[in-house]
Amino acid sequence: MEKSKTAVKKPHLSLKERWKYRKKNELNRSMGGNIVVFLLLALLGAFMALPVVYSIVQAFKPMEEIFIFPPRFTVQNPTGKNFKLIGQLADNLWVPFSRYLFNSVFVSFAGTLGNVLISSMAAYPLAKHDFPGKKVLFQLVTISLLFTGGVIELPRYIVMAKLHIINTYWALILPAVASSMGLFLMKQFMEQLSNSLLEAARMDGMTEFKIFIKIVMPLVKPAWLTQIIFAFQGVWSMTGGNYIYKESLKLFPTALAQIQSGGISRAGVAAAAALIMLIPPVIMFLVTQSSIMETMAHAGIKE
Repeated sequence: MEKSKTAVKKPHLSLKERWKYRKKNELNRSMGGNIVVFLLLALLGAFMALPVVYSIVQAFKPMEEIFIFPPRFTVQNPTGKNFKLIGQLADNLWVPFSRYLFNSVFVSFAGTLGNVLISSMAAYPLAKHDFPGKKVLFQLVTISLLFTGGVIELPRYIVMAKLHIINTYWALILPAVASSMGLFLMKQFMEQLSNSLLEAARMDGMTEFKIFIKIVMPLVKPAWLTQIIFAFQGVWSMTGGNYIYKESLKLFPTALAQIQSGGISRAGVAAAAALIMLIPPVIMFLVTQSSIMETMAHAGIKE
């Protein structure tokens, strides 16, 4: 008679105990190897941080230090005159400076929210349902990733003109909402979800919308948090000059471009404006980074 193999069940371990168990069973690396890896990562991190550091330093340089060659990553006499000059020049704009800021904040949040919702809702049936034309639709999405923004500018303008949304907020929000990259990212991530979990929810009487909201979206949190970062960055930095001609609807980057369009004499203002444009995406990344890292850490530790 063959001996029946009894399955030995592992005791339930807490997250902390599982992490210690995982670290204990990882291959040990020598001290020299750890030092080499640390130095390489430090050099890579420093190289990637140089542009950000240079932008910050340039914004606080007086005019006589901006054009020093070779460029310096330090400032000898820091000044806030560049930011003060932005405020003075903003008073000469056609509409209040706060109006440009409101337009960018409104469009950025509306475009980012719509991007995440529409991409997620479109990705769910492509990832977890079968219907005629599914493969063709996804191939069209994939092909659209090959086209840059400049290629579709003219067709996009024609579509917006036919819809009569030129010189409206919709001309800025709709292109941000229709993101092929966001749809592709969400679809690829949702395919990893367990089909048995979704079937169990359907057997319990949950509708597809409830399954999407209460099960799918929480499980794909890393994907839509990552998408928020890229979507907000893209919308915040756009000018919308091809679709917006009313001064009261123009965005914050357009106002800053008008302020700094004074030649070499406004090089300091241009540096300060670039730093101001950099702050909101960095804040958005810092706010969502902890959630992304925490979710990835939990997803990476398996039972």
